[in-house]
Amino acid sequence: MANLPISGVRVLDFTWAWAGPFCTMQLAHLGAEVIRVETTARPACVTRLIPPFADDIPGPNRAGYFNQYNQGKKSILLNLTRPESIDIACQLVKHCDIVADNFAAGVMDKLGLGYAKLRTIKPDIIMISMSGYGQTGPFKGFVGYGPPASAASGMFFTTGYEGGEPGEIGVSYPDPNAGIFGAFALMAALTHRALTGEGQYIDQSQFETALALMPEGLLEYELNHREPERHGNHDPVMAPHECYKAAGDDEKWVSIAVGSEEEWRALCRVMGNPGLADDPRFKTAALRKRNEAALDEIITAWTRTRDRWETAKALQEAGVAAFPSMSNKDLAEDPHLNARGYFTMLEHPEVGRRQHAGIPWKMSGTPCEVRSPAPLRGADTEAVLKSLLGMTLDQIEHLRKSGVLI
Repeated sequence: MANLPISGVRVLDFTWAWAGPFCTMQLAHLGAEVIRVETTARPACVTRLIPPFADDIPGPNRAGYFNQYNQGKKSILLNLTRPESIDIACQLVKHCDIVADNFAAGVMDKLGLGYAKLRTIKPDIIMISMSGYGQTGPFKGFVGYGPPASAASGMFFTTGYEGGEPGEIGVSYPDPNAGIFGAFALMAALTHRALTGEGQYIDQSQFETALALMPEGLLEYELNHREPERHGNHDPVMAPHECYKAAGDDEKWVSIAVGSEEEWRALCRVMGNPGLADDPRFKTAALRKRNEAALDEIITAWTRTRDRWETAKALQEAGVAAFPSMSNKDLAEDPHLNARGYFTMLEHPEVGRRQHAGIPWKMSGTPCEVRSPAPLRGADTEAVLKSLLGMTLDQIEHLRKSGVLI
């Protein structure tokens, strides 16, 4: 695996929940050795505790959420409430390139593992703290999870149907978004260190990385001094632009978006109604937008009698953007994703062979692959402490019995 992009980089991973583990998983995919620090002294990482569980049997090693977002990592047990554990963590830092956490602001400092301390141990260490609102400012003490970041950043305010209330976006999107931002920042920091020999501290705010997804809403207020309106699936300019009911059960829909006059006429031809293109209500983009409700009714009357894939294929062949709404099952069975090898089958020591979402990029010079399933909790404690710190089995057993390695 020496040809992986960041082979030889070692990460000491204190992250939990979704944003942090999603960040460090990208580093594992790129070839880093990621050592996840866990403990049984307090409730496990929330993702080890929530369903879905393999075969509906609960257990810290059976949670699909954890096993998906911790592929390729190692796990050691370290009870950070004990001073001896902090000392071991500091010793491990000497052998690492990156330290990652996504605790609330100031937690790592309180533990004795803040950047000021760690850089005295390893001057070129790179540290990232992925808190909800950053290490400074009036919100720094707020607990930060993805859903509050969605609300704070304006995502909920701009989500919803015309004339309706703000709505949830359906997924804690700021979490994986923050993870990708964090991984990118760490790659930049590694590049900077390779050029200058300098480490650095990255103070990342999940709130601020979520704001980066809201340019239209922010610009609407900045330039026009008004709040953005909620449009449902509609677009401020394009019409038609909607998710339309297709034949079948309540889960069968197809999205259609028309961005030009050529595409509009192509849609009308595929619908078997070329004369609709010259209907006085719909002859221009502005008219189509003005009469959007009537236009949506006409298109729905067509789509609801047809298979969603049949509609999507016919429109795509005519140059019109269209695609079915996909369920989890649809995605898992999708022939395109499977043909590209996006999914990977991993043999997990407790739950057996399972399908996982894999790596969403291809590199010709340094091809990446998922190297291992998510670790059993604490499975690598002995191996890591022996190889990096030179501890003996007797020392490790003594630390385990004394409550340090639990």
